[in-house]
Amino acid sequence: MGRKEVHSGSEVMEDSCGSSSLTPWINSERNTETQSDNEEKEDPNVCYTENEANEEDVSPIEQVALTVPTTDDPSLPVLTFRMWVLGLLSCMSLSFLNQFFSYRIEPLTITAVSAQIAVLPLGRFMAATLPETKFKVPGTKWKFCLNPGPFNVKEHVLITIFAGAGASPVNAIHIVNIIKIFYKRNLDLYVALLIVLMSQVKV
Repeated sequence: MGRKEVHSGSEVMEDSCGSSSLTPWINSERNTETQSDNEEKEDPNVCYTENEANEEDVSPIEQVALTVPTTDDPSLPVLTFRMWVLGLLSCMSLSFLNQFFSYRIEPLTITAVSAQIAVLPLGRFMAATLPETKFKVPGTKWKFCLNPGPFNVKEHVLITIFAGAGASPVNAIHIVNIIKIFYKRNLDLYVALLIVLMSQVKV
């Protein structure tokens, strides 16, 4: 009826019509290859370990990776008396100085990096000299301390953010200058302050 031929290790059955069918072992090889391809693909449900997750946060720049930690210490105080005092002082100082020097022919700009460098010894000095006594707000259960511990990196970062907010230029200050200098008109202080503040609001 039919005849059996062997070609390179595979069995091929040919019938009288000339049609052929592959043997089951070829299908098993294909199934094996499909399984191996599926195993190579990443499973989205796999949970990475803490070390693998931290490796993704490491900066490719060596200097940054050596100085910037990838972990957080929630025990460090943030909203401290030192942070508010140095942050507000740096914000107001840079705002005044940059606006004052902007009227020069060659204006002098003081960036937040200058304040970041200057407040570090001031913060450590305040941490060494301020009392550690806890003060209680009358009528409430809230307590605060002027010196909760050493000056830390979180306080330093927030002070730098304050300084960066004060170092940026004020957009509407030129309107106030034109009204007073070019048009020779007096502008009320509260009106001028309102114009400056509203120009800084970004929607």
